Amino acid sequence: MSHLLVLFAIAAILLRIAMLAVSIRHERALRQNGAVEVGAANTTVLALTHVAFYLAAIAEGALRSAPLDLVSWAGIGLYAFGMMMLLIVVRLLGKFWTVKLILARDHALVTHPLFRRVRHPNYFLNILPELVGFALAFHAFVTLIVGLALYAVPLTIRIRQEEDAMRTRFDAY
Repeated sequence: MSHLLVLFAIAAILLRIAMLAVSIRHERALRQNGAVEVGAANTTVLALTHVAFYLAAIAEGALRSAPLDLVSWAGIGLYAFGMMMLLIVVRLLGKFWTVKLILARDHALVTHPLFRRVRHPNYFLNILPELVGFALAFHAFVTLIVGLALYAVPLTIRIRQEEDAMRTRFDAY
């Protein structure tokens, strides 16, 4: 596997750890103000599936001796788009963004045009491009197909949980 792909994997993992630190900081502040979590068990499954996807893609790339070619660069580009969208979503949601589904007492409905145009931009503009791009970068086609199918289960549950929570909380949702 290309040294640049190894560096890409390290950078991607470090970026995810940094975002997890942001999430933990936000979660602590929200819980101190009486926020409640919805769907904790599914969040755990979703997080484990995310980690497993990364590890499987890296392992498959190593087994394939993935070259750094046009497919890899397209994957890295798609991954970068997903990360850019993550940063935008975190900025728009501010203190309410976490990897968990947490509702604060003072939770405000975000009505930014991005959220009006794309339902669940964190999932459809961040996570899905991130995972597809990550798998493509490593030529991890088995991980892409099998991993996305497996990931779709807890992600669909999360989206339904979030929809229910938002409809219950906000009449305008």
